Order: sequence, then C-alpha cells, then structure tokens
Amino acid sequence: QVQLVESGGGLVQAGGSLRLSCAASGIIFSINNMGWYRQAPGKQRELVAAHTTTGRANYADSVKGRFTISRGNAKNTVYLQMNSLKSEDTAVYYCNLKQGRDSYDYWGQGTQVTVSA
Repeated sequence: QVQLVESGGGLVQAGGSLRLSCAASGIIFSINNMGWYRQAPGKQRELVAAHTTTGRANYADSVKGRFTISRGNAKNTVYLQMNSLKSEDTAVYYCNLKQGRDSYDYWGQGTQVTVSA
C-alpha cells in the first residue's frame, strides 16, 4: 500500500506565498513521478507541476515563473513552493505519485489553498 500525506495549505493574501509538502510511504519504486494537481469548485482536476526522479520538471502555463516543484533527497517527498499567489490559484491541491509499468496513480487526501483578493 502507498500513502501520501500532504501539508502546508491554508489562507493567504494575494501576492503571498505558501509551501506544500507531501510524503509518500509504503512501497515506493526508485523511479517514479511525483507532482501536484489542483481542483477548483466546478472545474476539472488539473496538473500544476510534476517532477521525475531523473530531475525533469514540468509546469502548467498558469504557474510558470511563480511555482517551483522540488524533490527531497529520499525521493519519497515532493514540495511545491508557491509565490505571487493569485485568487485563481484557490483550489484543493492533491499530491500525486505515478509509478510502475502502467504508471499507476496514487493520490493524497488534498489540502485547501485559499488566496484572498
């Protein structure tokens, strides 16, 4: 079993910063992708940023230059530094782990990020 535990969400004013953390436990493969998705009310879940164990990172266009994804040394943690937050960043943020031949998805429980104007 794989579990993902997120932390770091909260309420922040526009222009502020937050840092999200996610730790994976259980059977974690040495090669995997970890990332962050978000879902705002009435909208589909969307990719925010993803990072592979080989060092590749990709971002949604809407967050490029503002958000930075990074991995911990143990490779079972992922962080999302969010700067210059905007009201449209308000959403539930979910940690994601993809691993295995079929890139099976594991999800965290989600953490609320609310940006006030």
